[in-house]
Amino acid sequence: MEDQEHVTLIKVSTNASQYFVDSYYAALNGRQNIIASFYMPPASMPGGSLPSISFNGTQIPTAVAMQTMFEQQIPQPHYEVQCYDCHVVNPNYISEGTQARPAKTGKNITILVAVSGYVKYGNPKEAQPRAFSESFLLVPNPAAAAGQQRMKNVKEWLIQTQTFRIVV
Repeated sequence: MEDQEHVTLIKVSTNASQYFVDSYYAALNGRQNIIASFYMPPASMPGGSLPSISFNGTQIPTAVAMQTMFEQQIPQPHYEVQCYDCHVVNPNYISEGTQARPAKTGKNITILVAVSGYVKYGNPKEAQPRAFSESFLLVPNPAAAAGQQRMKNVKEWLIQTQTFRIVV
């Protein structure tokens, strides 16, 4: 891999991760009605399989089920991200139904994002903070790859796999 291409991958993955962490946890903290929009739609997954979502050891079947859980079952969360890290997993990912983009753009990558911090459920003045750890595998959004990113609310990167755990 050329040095410039490597630098591009680092910049793209870092910027994508920062934007993702900022927007995803803002949604969890107050805009739960958009949570499902952060996930790959089942139709764009190879074989039509759903995103893999594990929440504290429980497998969540769909992105809509994850959103519903936050809207109806979990007391109002208050996430405070302490740190995150990212790594390029696959520099040549091409989602089903899209064409490869030039490698120099860094837009064909999958990104592993590891996040840790604290969460309070319910009244933030009364709830005890609990440490959490979360991992995401982000993949290019096929709609963005098809040039629809200028449309409102089309995210460039979507969750393909997620694992959340309260740390004991």
